[in-house]
This record gives sequence, structure tokens and C-alpha cells, in this order.
Amino acid sequence: MSEDSQVTPPPTESRLYFRQLLSGQDFAISDPIARQMVNFSYLIGDRETHEAVVVDPAYAVDDLLDMLAEDDMALTGVLATHFHADHVGGNMMGYSIEGVAQLLERQGTKIHLQAPEAELVRKTTGISVDDMELHAPGDVVSVGAIDIELLHTPGHTPGSQCFLVAGALVAGDTLFLDGCGRMDLPGSDPAAMYRSLHDTLAKVPDETVLFPGHRYSFEPSATMGQTRQMNYVFKPSSEAQWLMMFGQG
Repeated sequence: MSEDSQVTPPPTESRLYFRQLLSGQDFAISDPIARQMVNFSYLIGDRETHEAVVVDPAYAVDDLLDMLAEDDMALTGVLATHFHADHVGGNMMGYSIEGVAQLLERQGTKIHLQAPEAELVRKTTGISVDDMELHAPGDVVSVGAIDIELLHTPGHTPGSQCFLVAGALVAGDTLFLDGCGRMDLPGSDPAAMYRSLHDTLAKVPDETVLFPGHRYSFEPSATMGQTRQMNYVFKPSSEAQWLMMFGQG
């Protein structure tokens, strides 16, 4: 197990179970696409009730289920940051990636999504609407006594969401330590991304630890205060400046 998988958010919840897992290194070790894409998956749960959810399961769902079992945790749900196949499974670059469809076959549960992402996830993964629990911005998913707030952060995709839990922000492809998710893909929106970063995530305190969807920087996590200071996406002071920076002005 790498040191990355032992990184935890500030211990504001003594019963919090939290693991950050790097694809191609901590799981899906033999998968060359997993090693190339350097996705993070996350396990979040309640150590006392032994319930847990997995965030963005892709590449090797049996590995993730085995890790939960080794930790004496039971899967009770899936959280998806957005519909792209490297996060939820499906076809990408001519490759078929294992993900939520296979996980739900093995473990009957629901995947929690922002409503605008539902049809995109269905097309990407082949799962049905009956497999989904659709949410609105600000909804909370509880795992035992652990509350996970769902922040709708469109920009990378229409229904992108981040998860705020016990001093941690699991951000998917909305925000990395350096940069943010691409805004030149189908369904992306640079103006919406600006508002997600500068308005929605403005509520997240500086001491909150950012856990991104990919390891695109040397460190696997950083505080939001450090990220706001160092990440260029927080430099523009207006939406107009932002759009000009990305050639949209």
C-alpha cells in the first residue's frame, strides 16, 4: 500500500473512515490505462457502523470491494463526481473500463448523482435510472453518522459535484491542486466553472483539505488555503477576466 492511501483529512470526526486510493498503484495495479490516468477513488464511511460509500469506482471494482472487506466495512452506496468513464466506467479511447455497472452487479446499492448528470451517466455506463439516487445542490448523504454534503459544481460537466465531509473536499475534476477540469469537452462550460470555483467553493474554509480526482501534482492533497494561494484558477478577479484567460472573452 502506498503512502498516498494513508492520507486522511483533519480528524474532526473520530469515527470517520477515509481512504484515498490511486489507480494503477493502490488498486488496478496491472491496468495500463489506470496507471496512465492516475485517477483517485475514495472510500468514506463510519467506523462504528461499518458502513461506507465509494467515490468514483473505476478500473477494478473487486479491488475496492476487497479493501472494504479487509477493513471490516460494508458498501452502502456509490458517489460519482461526474459521468466520464475514467470515474464511473464505460468506453474511453477505445478501451472498456470497469466501473459502476459491474459494481452494482456485485453489490446491490444506488449511485448518488446530481440530477443533470443522470442521462450522461446512463449513456456512459449502461445503468438504469432505477440504479440512481438523484440529488439537488446542497443535499446530504449520510453514511452512519457521517454526513457528506453534495456541492453542485458544473463547468467540467453539467452535473459535476464535489463532496464536503468532515474537513475534506473530494473534488473530482472540478478542482485540482494545480488547475481545474477541462472546459473544452462536450457539456463543459467555462462560465459555469468560474462560478463553481469562485462562488460555490468560496464557502469551503481554508483549512479544509482538498482531495482531487487525479494526481496531477506531486502532492496528493493540500489545504484549500494553499490551493487558493498557488492555483492559477483563483487569480482572475472577475468572470470576464476568467473568460479572457481561456480565450472566451
